[in-house]
Amino acid sequence: MARNIQSLERAAAMLRLLAGGERRLGLSDIASALGLAKGTAHGILRTLQAEGFVEQDAASGRYQLGAELLRLGNSYLDVHELRARALVWTDDLARSSGESVYLGVLHQQGVLIVHHVFRPDDSRQVLEVGAMQPLHSTALGKVLAAYDPVAHSEALEAERTAFTDRTTCDTASFEAVLDLTRARGYATDAEETWEGIASVAAPIHDRRRMPVGAVGITGAVERVCPSGEMRSELIAAVRDCARAVSRDLGASRF
Repeated sequence: MARNIQSLERAAAMLRLLAGGERRLGLSDIASALGLAKGTAHGILRTLQAEGFVEQDAASGRYQLGAELLRLGNSYLDVHELRARALVWTDDLARSSGESVYLGVLHQQGVLIVHHVFRPDDSRQVLEVGAMQPLHSTALGKVLAAYDPVAHSEALEAERTAFTDRTTCDTASFEAVLDLTRARGYATDAEETWEGIASVAAPIHDRRRMPVGAVGITGAVERVCPSGEMRSELIAAVRDCARAVSRDLGASRF
């Protein structure tokens, strides 16, 4: 039987202690509660602090849970609620647009597809739930990078590969695309990631007005933007879907 890794067990116990006790705990309190030497406890705390899972109050020196751990926890809850709330609306969007619908969230410097509704025709299609898409070139990714500060930072840090001759790679041009996305409330991808494929996406917000994902449609460029411009009725349908899911998540501005 494989043995558990002791340092990880201790780190997990430390996080549980900080989550269940007083708001802030000192090094001696943590070491005593877990039966650890102060040096051992301090080493674990220092590692957790470097990863953003623990924060240390500058005035008192006491420790508390960090923002990164809370963000991960909220992301887990948001993804499951997001999928549940989006089911009906994404089905409706696929029917009204005649195109495939994707729901994506930020994950590891990319877009994780958490829900996929097939294009409503008889063509052979592959389910892409669990697939990853780039942040800098896809409509879903641009939306996340425009509205989520974490996604924005990760998009700037990641290598921006030129998938086609239309892909925006340099930082200044990419920032201009994000400014335009925020101004319009949606993002597009016209053969910037895959030749012959175009997409449009809009942001989904939760009750705290935080961006929790993006929804979009993807299809052949001749259907989605036949004249070189994205069809206005498809843009409106995607934005309506995003607003509807946001309302179901408790966002009040829609």
